[in-house]
Amino acid sequence: MINIGDKAPEVLGLNENGEEIKLSDFKGKKLALYFYPKDNTSGCTAQACNLRDNYDDLRKAGYEVVGVSVDSQESHIKFKNKNNLPFNLIADTDKKLVETFGVYGAKKLYGKEYMGTFRTTFIINEKGIVENIITPKEVKTKEHAFQILNLKAI
Repeated sequence: MINIGDKAPEVLGLNENGEEIKLSDFKGKKLALYFYPKDNTSGCTAQACNLRDNYDDLRKAGYEVVGVSVDSQESHIKFKNKNNLPFNLIADTDKKLVETFGVYGAKKLYGKEYMGTFRTTFIINEKGIVENIITPKEVKTKEHAFQILNLKAI
């Protein structure tokens, strides 16, 4: 599990196009690495579109955005194209990244238990250190960019 103050891993995974995404790709920028449960669901679409709609403001504030779910590259391509998303989506199909960050585990829906990703955003500073975490209970999908832009640095 990754906590505030920890160094984020260098290799993050493969994006929707099969390109390796590394922490060093964002040198000199803050990275909002957001984990979400599933492409094309209402909450995940609202969150992605909020980040898209405020992407210019996030970049002006020195942030880059990368989304992560355990969906396939093909699913990410469709989700990205359908919603005109300007940022990378990592296809963590082997669940390596979600497990490294500690955001994968047992969830309940309508009384049934299943394994899934907890909606969580890690703010990684210019030196690759996690400086803030927006937890599943704190994430507001329709206001997520505002949440990121109004965080206080550690």
